[in-house]
Amino acid sequence: MEHRIPVFTDDTIVFGLLMLALGFIFYTSSLKTGFWAKFYKIVPALFMAYMVPALLTTLGLISPEWTSLSKTGEIVHHKTSLYYVASRYLLPAALVLMTLSIDLKAVFNLGPKALIMFFTGTVGIIIGGPIAVYLIALVSPETVGGAGADAVWRGLATLAGSWIGGGANQTAMLEIYGYNQKLYGGMVFVDIVVANIWMALLLIGIGRSNKIDKWLKSDTSAIETLKEKVTHFSQKVSRNPSLTDLIILTAIAFGSVSIAHFLGGHLSAFFTRVVSNIDSATTRNIFTFLDSEFFWMISISTIIAIILSFTKLKNYEGAGASKFGSVFIYILVASIGMKMDLTLIFDNLGLVVVGLVWMSIHAGLLILVAKLIKAPYFFLAVGSQANVGGAASAPIVASAFHPSLATVGVLLAVFGYAVGTIGAIVTTILMQLVAPT
Repeated sequence: MEHRIPVFTDDTIVFGLLMLALGFIFYTSSLKTGFWAKFYKIVPALFMAYMVPALLTTLGLISPEWTSLSKTGEIVHHKTSLYYVASRYLLPAALVLMTLSIDLKAVFNLGPKALIMFFTGTVGIIIGGPIAVYLIALVSPETVGGAGADAVWRGLATLAGSWIGGGANQTAMLEIYGYNQKLYGGMVFVDIVVANIWMALLLIGIGRSNKIDKWLKSDTSAIETLKEKVTHFSQKVSRNPSLTDLIILTAIAFGSVSIAHFLGGHLSAFFTRVVSNIDSATTRNIFTFLDSEFFWMISISTIIAIILSFTKLKNYEGAGASKFGSVFIYILVASIGMKMDLTLIFDNLGLVVVGLVWMSIHAGLLILVAKLIKAPYFFLAVGSQANVGGAASAPIVASAFHPSLATVGVLLAVFGYAVGTIGAIVTTILMQLVAPT
């Protein structure tokens, strides 16, 4: 997959452009009258925070990665570090700050519907893959055909790993089924395009969540109770933050991040050794998520935050803890948005269509079950993103409803890591059965 050289290649300049975009979005969304007031009644600000960077990438101003020729004629690959910094440093910091004032009892009072919708999303991915392959094979068998290491079902196995678990599960599926790594970039692209289109639709839906909940006839009382508890607590401890408050908030956030990175690195190394010593290749790949440093970093950050929520440090919510966490989340959203080049959709159109059909089945099943059990749109959106987006995206969608709900997204995403490889193997077996030979 070729990436043209963008106009701005310096991370400092690109970061500045992203922040200017966020500043423009927040300023215009704060206007109460005129065009922008009407615009943001239809399009959520969070969606714009995602789409404007995508447009900057599409226009060639910025890019997540690109290639160039060196003076000796060799191809040099470049990659921005902004998403890495946002996901490895700002995301865990945001989770700590947004979880600091969490009412864990109120989270558990949300009931079983959150888990039901999460596993519905998982089942949607498992059955969606083979159904998509079967349907596309009826129209264009060459799109989902191939033999040996080039067989498309082997590549789609990596999508199943990503959409149920995450990056570690995706890599495990690549190893298990031995898809041609020269073609793997195309699958990664389909993953990015389809998952981001679905995330964009979910974000648009958040702006209409009240209407959707009425249509679903859902009971949102537990969610509203949690929001009210956190809001009431925030108002109770609210104060004009001093410099000392801001420094302590920074210390809490990034001190926790440093601990999470330290412990995550050691746990990842430990489990890498443990998993590598498992004799069965299938069993070894099922537990491959345990050697992911990102998995441990997110999990440890959340655990630290939950522990801190039982101490007096939770009062720092009054100094703006969740607001600073939200700033970090929006920077992460912008860095995810810049990974999307809309023009590249047409480069791999056949496989993109497979992915879109697959995701439509996942979405359709979620809507059906949500309607049947009267689950709120919040559970539908977060249950889906905990599968498809993982720990990087689920908190974004959850916090769009309310900062206090970010933890719910993380907890569900952890389930995704645990069941990702097993679910992806089942999906792949079914895809192999229906794929044209």
